[in-house]
Amino acid sequence: MKINKQHIKSFSKRLLITAVIIFLVFLLLNKLFPVPDNIEYSTIVMDNKGEVIHAYLTKDQQWRMKTELNEISPLLKKTIIEKEDKYFYHHPGVNAVAVFRAFVKNIFRLKRTSGASTITMQVARALEPKRRTYGNKLIEMFRAFQLEWKYNKDEILQLYLNVVPYGGNVEGVKSASILYFKKKPDHLSLAEITALSIIPNRPSSLIIGKNNDLIVKERNRWLLEFAKEKVFTQKEIEDALHEPLTATRGVVPAFIPHLAYKLKQQGDDIIKTNIEINTQRKIEKLVDDYVHTLYLKNIRNTAVIVIDNYTHKVITYIGSANFYDTTDGGQVNGAAAIRQPGSTLKPLLYGLCIDEGLLTPKMMITDVAINYSGYAPENYDKKFNGYVTMEYALEHSLNIPAVKSLNALGKDKLIQKLALCDFNQIKKDQNKLGLSMILGGCGSTLEELTGMYSLFANDGFYIKPSYTQADSNHKKTRILSTAATFMINETLSKVNRPDFPLNWESTMHLPKIAWKTGTSYGKRDAWSIGYNKHYTVGIWIGNFSALGIPELSGANVATPLLFKIFNTIDYNNDESWFAQPEDCDARIVCSETGLPPNDHCTNLITDYFIPMVSPSVKCNNLQEIMISPDEKISYCKNCMPQNGYNKKWYKIISPEMQAYFTENKIAFEKIPPHNPYCEKIFKDGAPLITSPANNNEYLINKKDPEPLQLTCNVSNDVTKVYWYINNKFYKSCEAKSKQFFIPEEGPVKISCTDDKGRNRDIIINVKYVNL
Repeated sequence: MKINKQHIKSFSKRLLITAVIIFLVFLLLNKLFPVPDNIEYSTIVMDNKGEVIHAYLTKDQQWRMKTELNEISPLLKKTIIEKEDKYFYHHPGVNAVAVFRAFVKNIFRLKRTSGASTITMQVARALEPKRRTYGNKLIEMFRAFQLEWKYNKDEILQLYLNVVPYGGNVEGVKSASILYFKKKPDHLSLAEITALSIIPNRPSSLIIGKNNDLIVKERNRWLLEFAKEKVFTQKEIEDALHEPLTATRGVVPAFIPHLAYKLKQQGDDIIKTNIEINTQRKIEKLVDDYVHTLYLKNIRNTAVIVIDNYTHKVITYIGSANFYDTTDGGQVNGAAAIRQPGSTLKPLLYGLCIDEGLLTPKMMITDVAINYSGYAPENYDKKFNGYVTMEYALEHSLNIPAVKSLNALGKDKLIQKLALCDFNQIKKDQNKLGLSMILGGCGSTLEELTGMYSLFANDGFYIKPSYTQADSNHKKTRILSTAATFMINETLSKVNRPDFPLNWESTMHLPKIAWKTGTSYGKRDAWSIGYNKHYTVGIWIGNFSALGIPELSGANVATPLLFKIFNTIDYNNDESWFAQPEDCDARIVCSETGLPPNDHCTNLITDYFIPMVSPSVKCNNLQEIMISPDEKISYCKNCMPQNGYNKKWYKIISPEMQAYFTENKIAFEKIPPHNPYCEKIFKDGAPLITSPANNNEYLINKKDPEPLQLTCNVSNDVTKVYWYINNKFYKSCEAKSKQFFIPEEGPVKISCTDDKGRNRDIIINVKYVNL
């Protein structure tokens, strides 16, 4: 008895040692020969409901779509396991009983009549295909153990469903269900699952769409087996037996091609977008129909982006009118292309000026000729409008007031805010940009502009638009105050504007929106971007060839499509408009300046303002002047006589506006010339022109003319001077700044007037020569 116990003990010890050695050897081999489980999957793009809307072949030209664990329905799992490997959850990757049974059958029958491959072993064979030999079968078993060591059972089942072949270049149950049944795996019926499960055993002879009758016969045979084993209820079996098989191989959906390709570069196998495919398809149809009406004008392309302002998700993305149109580069992504933005940045500029205390909607800006170091912007119609309010300048998209406002604000402040709104090209070019950027002299994309405009619908907060469901960063960045945002919204929502499209007949059905248009230099790009509480819609129209079209404009070409889209996605929306925020108040102002009224102001209007921020200085457009009884001479306190003078109120008109009135033959009351005998004003304080030199001759190269410098010395009480060339107003500037101009040939009269009315003239002679 002792001997037997010692024997058993010794045997158990040797068995344990052997098991440990085998385990250590397995770990070593596992380390040296890791399982080749690096599977390349087809990139699939899904809409907001999880439906596949685009997909790409793998590098080896296979449709191998990854099935996620939550797409493996209990029905799919139960059917596959029952058919392929009943004991899947009970063996370590190799079913020893099945292997022994198959070995015995194959030996006695002298040929391979029965296999013993588990689901895990089938995965191993798919990952590392080899000829069917006994040696390779041992390797397959080893790989099965490796897989069981690395993954849990559900993950192994997932791998199986991802690599199982379904004939041709179709691999995996997801690829098969989409290509054959146009649905996801978790929506497959029992009959469909069973039909698919028999194909991997005979992928070359059981082809859906070609051998459907044979497939149905095999399917029903297995369904009867399931009935015999009582795997499913009799009702489920009967329904499956009577279900027809009409499937044929279809094509993979190819919607949103531009966005799909853009997101594919991120390298993910499954990309879950926020696209609402029904909205996408409706707008695609609108775009296609609309662009066809533009063909006669030689306008061939458009791009559209729609953002849901509540969720900040991009729900529609169209990169071109037709991805497959080769006549104007349909595969170019117009939504991501860098283009000139035209006037589309002006709302943000004026909002920033409001927040800086520079402007309010009713404040006056002079729309007259200006020149900033050689940069002389013009309005779209090449006309000047004189005094205009800020809201008028924005409504009419006037260029000169915008440039003046940017100069007052400082371009760096605008660039800083645009950088916070993810304007990458502007951020990159910030050191090269000038005042022209507000008129489109910079680069931006429809993606960036639409994202920026959404801040007007979100109380001045910029929230980066999310293209995929993985974009969870909804960080709020304050760009404008709620008050400035409200004022811009009120201005841009007015319908009585010059950029309202001609011949638009559906105004009564248009939901209330705010919008801004833009047209780039050379009429290559037409923009229209609109928003309300629910949506922000951005539109670009033009040609990818950069061909300029005379008829191309944001107002008459892009805005009609904008209105059509809003009518489609937000028809008759009666949702309330943006409410006036607490930090925005209203006040009475003088209509002639937009400033709080003084005692002499008679024309009063209401204006929005920001308390403690907006200008509080009272209107000063009238000044009481002491004049002679005949109103031909004016006096100052230093030269006024003791008696024999009158007092009269005069409107203060800047030299640039005086020049505008004179050129346009607009009558205005001039302040009489100052007392010529006032020595203190005119003898002691007149500007001294230091460049160019009086009575000198200047030679200028005809081929490469260089500008002459204008500089002067002034009294300490002077802050601003006004330059005139040949009695025509040239520009105003800081008293000690340097200015430049290119003179005409011959005698040139240069005048400099300071802000106290003192003036000095010089004469130079200019000759153009070949140097």
